[in-house]
Amino acid sequence: MSETAAMRVLLVDDQDLVRAGFRMILSVEPDIEVVGEAADGERAVELAQKLQPDVVLMDVQMPGLDGIAATQRIVAADAGKVIILTTFDRDDYLFESLGAGASGFLLKNTAPEDLVEAIQIVHSGHALLAPEVTRRVIKRFTGGGERVYRPDLVADLTDREREVLGLIARGLTNTEIANALFVGEATVKTHVSRVLLKLGLRDRVQAVVFAYECGLVIPGDEHTP
Repeated sequence: MSETAAMRVLLVDDQDLVRAGFRMILSVEPDIEVVGEAADGERAVELAQKLQPDVVLMDVQMPGLDGIAATQRIVAADAGKVIILTTFDRDDYLFESLGAGASGFLLKNTAPEDLVEAIQIVHSGHALLAPEVTRRVIKRFTGGGERVYRPDLVADLTDREREVLGLIARGLTNTEIANALFVGEATVKTHVSRVLLKLGLRDRVQAVVFAYECGLVIPGDEHTP
């Protein structure tokens, strides 16, 4: 166990087996502690306000108060950052989740190591989208049309920072960026932080939109490293 406090996680899903699976995955991580579980949105809000977790893993479809409404309440109460986890790859869930203030959106078939990284990223103050849904966010916020490259908007970035921004825009995680550039993850995290700071961006979602708006990456090129 590291000397720093473990990240406190609240699990919310109406299926006992799903919660048990997430708990098993996270239990082996020395810097993550599962502090509670809820099977519906109302209980999730109650526990979030009581336990003040760092991150809430939130299902969407649940009896009573659904995950999106629960997310809105938790974020409004500043009772934790929320990652939406769902088996349903639907645009309405995605955009309603982001509108409710969720910091991340992942599908339940996400690899365990990517789930752990998502918790770390969101805990550090950034947002995260599954690579599968990045293109839909781009299309929604940029209109999917052609963009004219604006070098003035990225003039303050180094060549490596510009490269990292392009990989973020293609939906790569920090681990995948590190592998693509043959550098350590700590180096990637430093580059990402500098990119966001220099461009005045809040999180990775804004970075994706920025990269497409300024023409650094063109629509249809998302999966090319």
